[in-house]
Amino acid sequence: MSVDLMGFLGVVLVAYVVPGPDFLVVFRSAIEHPAKGRAAGLGAQAGLCVHMLAAAVGLAVIAARSPAVYEAVKLLGAAYLVHLGIRAVLAARRSGRERRSGRERSAHPERPADRERSAAQAPRGDIEPAKGRAPTGAQWRSGFAQGFLTNVLNPKAALFFLSILPQFVDGAGSTTRQIFFLGILDVLIGIVYWFVVVAVAARLRTLLARPKVQHRWELTTGWLFIAIGVGVAAAA
Repeated sequence: MSVDLMGFLGVVLVAYVVPGPDFLVVFRSAIEHPAKGRAAGLGAQAGLCVHMLAAAVGLAVIAARSPAVYEAVKLLGAAYLVHLGIRAVLAARRSGRERRSGRERSAHPERPADRERSAAQAPRGDIEPAKGRAPTGAQWRSGFAQGFLTNVLNPKAALFFLSILPQFVDGAGSTTRQIFFLGILDVLIGIVYWFVVVAVAARLRTLLARPKVQHRWELTTGWLFIAIGVGVAAAA
């Protein structure tokens, strides 16, 4: 089996460095918790495995040649990105309202008896977990699911395996084996890359934990998700 490894590695590295939906999902998840970011990265690479298997068995060819299938996948992916964006924008607005009410409470402090009454009536489930606590299983699954769905519903990932990857395959050997080899190499490179992204994001958690910065971050990434989703849906 002979493949153009150097050329393939160059294309793969460029594809990862250019930010896209996967990058936003992994980075946002890592800001919430590094473990959730790693889960999102693993989810994105699991989605990539689906595209690799589809390319190896020829399903990607069928999807690419069927406009109805391609459009359906594209619109599903776009809708999911818009969904993530709307959730982020709503979270930003919610945190903004909470910050404003906090300032109002500071300007009009409650009497001790009122504070005790409010604390007794507050629902225990609304208490946020302490910073630094390990993410719950639900948070890990949420990060993995977001990374997986963002990637598997991205038709560009399928087209990468269909159109770019075969250019580095030696026609004299087994095409299926070479696609699997290059695909697995792509997945492993991606895992390393996402873990580096998570490490960088973890260093920015303190900065992004500031209320004003967090509000702007949520709004910015939310509108970016929406813009990318609309762009995917509008792309020819």
